[in-house]
Amino acid sequence: MTRSGDCAMALDRYHAPEAFGGDHRMAMFSVLVADDHLLLRETLVHFLGREPDFQVATAGSLSETLERIATHGVFDVVLLDVVMPGMQGLAGVAKVVAANAGGAVVVMSGSVQRSFVEGAMQSGARGYVPKTLPARALAEAMRQVASGRKYLPVNLYSDVPVALPPRLAQLSPQEARVLRFLCQGLSNKEIARELDIGEVTVKTHMRAICTKLGARNRTQAALIGTEQLRI
Repeated sequence: MTRSGDCAMALDRYHAPEAFGGDHRMAMFSVLVADDHLLLRETLVHFLGREPDFQVATAGSLSETLERIATHGVFDVVLLDVVMPGMQGLAGVAKVVAANAGGAVVVMSGSVQRSFVEGAMQSGARGYVPKTLPARALAEAMRQVASGRKYLPVNLYSDVPVALPPRLAQLSPQEARVLRFLCQGLSNKEIARELDIGEVTVKTHMRAICTKLGARNRTQAALIGTEQLRI
């Protein structure tokens, strides 16, 4: 994994005029990743930080997000987790949109109702990305939004369910969601928080997943899921 200091040094070199033979420079985008899940936050910083045109900062709560914007100035894009501490739903989205006026806000969640996305867009957000979005697609989405356009997943307004690989087709929709989060390395507690359900319920789903997949434990279930879902 690239260390944050290495990323900063790389960006400094990239900005140097001599690296371009003059004043020809690539457009740079500042991105604030606002999410309280440390592992996911570090993963996003790692992937986005590898892109030569991104400068990435982080925050872990609504108050820290607002402080970062006040200190740094407007970010080109704030990638905003909708369930981190202090958010309070659409009210939190509206606060960040107002604070980052002139820049973009993109809401992010593992599972969210379509009506919430629509409300966020009405509050001024410029897009929505699911936490299951592949890294390359996320980078392109950030560039699109930073350039003034909007971004929504292609299947957000589709009433046709996404087909699962045959081996996973026996899972219920909720079990499939649990498995996706498991494959991303989330704990039962974190999965419960993402899906707004009890941790005991997550454990029940986990047992059902293991039984249906023929997995001995959650680790083997994650391996099977990663292979099938191509995460």
